[in-house]
Amino acid sequence: MKFPDHPLRDQLAGWRHQLHAMPETGFEEAKTSAFIASALRALGLEVHTGIGGTGLVASLTVGRGTGVIGLRAEMDALAITELATERPYASAAPGRMHACGHDGHMAMVLGAAQLLRERRDFDGTVRFIFQPAEEHGRGARAMMDDGLFTRFPVDEIYGLHNMPGLPAGTFATRAGGLMASEDNFVIHIHGRGTHAARPHMGIDPIVIGAQIVLALQTIVSRTLDPGAQAVVSCTEFITDGIRNAIPSNVTIKGDTRSYDPAVQRMLETRMREISEGICRMHGAQCSFSYTHEFAPTVNWAECVPTAVTAATAVVGAEKVDANVAPMMISEDFGAFLKAVPGAFVFLGNGAEGKPGGTPLHNGRYDFNDAVLTTGARYFAEIVRLRLPLPAAA
Repeated sequence: MKFPDHPLRDQLAGWRHQLHAMPETGFEEAKTSAFIASALRALGLEVHTGIGGTGLVASLTVGRGTGVIGLRAEMDALAITELATERPYASAAPGRMHACGHDGHMAMVLGAAQLLRERRDFDGTVRFIFQPAEEHGRGARAMMDDGLFTRFPVDEIYGLHNMPGLPAGTFATRAGGLMASEDNFVIHIHGRGTHAARPHMGIDPIVIGAQIVLALQTIVSRTLDPGAQAVVSCTEFITDGIRNAIPSNVTIKGDTRSYDPAVQRMLETRMREISEGICRMHGAQCSFSYTHEFAPTVNWAECVPTAVTAATAVVGAEKVDANVAPMMISEDFGAFLKAVPGAFVFLGNGAEGKPGGTPLHNGRYDFNDAVLTTGARYFAEIVRLRLPLPAAA
């Protein structure tokens, strides 16, 4: 099904640029939520706000069908300074920026609402779900804890994320694990500080920490089944020492990525055993914490064909990859998929070196306006497929 592109594209770009200029970080999206609510009410939709903090849901019912489909966008920005200040719609909030494209995702779901309200070519109910705090991995759970799916039940839920590096306007997805879980860890090593010239008087936590960092890498190479997938990354190494003093304390922080709860449990167990064992060997004290931040995003096999069919209808089969390799990035949408059936797809934002190819979470990133109508049409097509009009008598 084709839609006129130019009027819709201009409307979506206008929404997107306004949202880009007013970024707000997780659970602080008050202005963003108010903007979205106003746009939805202007379309004549029923809007409910304050769900899980700043989250909101708008509903549109056409006909007498009992089916309900959810379309989700995330609202939060990142604590990143925008470097492309020459843009007329650059961030007006110092130290905050839509560097992940959530401004584009919101505009596309708004565009789907406009298309569906105008065409009314479905039979049932659509829920337009705007989620806070995706970057924290907390917003989906906050909305569900606030009764999202009991107050606004859905049969299935669909979402997407733009992906720099994929050609603009292409789609990619797969059945099963698409994106990984993210777990965070903190290892605190307490040794005994001493003068740098008299190391035998202390217990050096830097040497101990270095051994732990290296030993943690053996978990994936020597404990994990080679057919499974996981990543262990130490990203911070913090001491309280100075140039001529061996410190008393070292803190190591980082994260792990995986797809299987059993792998998550194994990672936590082995990391704890390694950290505590090395510290004990050197006479140091160890505290270890491990927290689950993001659930893996695991597409429901029965929903992926709908996503692929919708994408094919919009851009053609040659631009749809139905079995893309899974990625180790994480997305809060995974929490929704643990509660209700659904599917998530990637939408190409631009190949490397092309418009839209700047990486996510980069100070010069920008959502590619050229794919706004593609995403809006994709979401609308999902609804048409899952909530078809009744056959003529």
